[in-house]
Amino acid sequence: MSQRRRGWPVDAAQTPAGAGGAEGAGPDYAHWTEIPTRWADNDAYGHMNNTVHYAFMDTAINTWLIEEGGLDYRGGRVIGLCVESQCSYTAEIGFPEVLAVGLSVVRLGTSSVHYQVGLYRRDRRTEVAEGRFVHVFVDRETRRPVPVEGRLRTALENLRRSQ
Repeated sequence: MSQRRRGWPVDAAQTPAGAGGAEGAGPDYAHWTEIPTRWADNDAYGHMNNTVHYAFMDTAINTWLIEEGGLDYRGGRVIGLCVESQCSYTAEIGFPEVLAVGLSVVRLGTSSVHYQVGLYRRDRRTEVAEGRFVHVFVDRETRRPVPVEGRLRTALENLRRSQ
């Protein structure tokens, strides 16, 4: 059985050599993180249930927003609401495996951001699913769109796919 790191998400850049994905493998996402599957992620068909793919994508996005963008989801004035999501499934995966999750921003507007998210086997060579999420940042109280500014905007700009 392969050695795993406890806790998730684990930044793939911090994974020891030989324990994580191959550097440079997979498409050109701005950020990679690793998330292990759980026993409860499998469904009656013996693979990861389709809803879990969305949860992993949401986890990768929101972890970035909180850790890099300083998003205060509990008490901050600005919050991100998902207004659109899509996922295409390309291969089965299930427990016990580790997913490499690639994340990039493909469009950053005044109050909205479009993410591209790829779920891969740990070696980043086999795509499992590809998704798209759109967040609109709003005032927590009024739920009206607000401009993405400061540290949050900088973090999102850092996720732009390299051209």
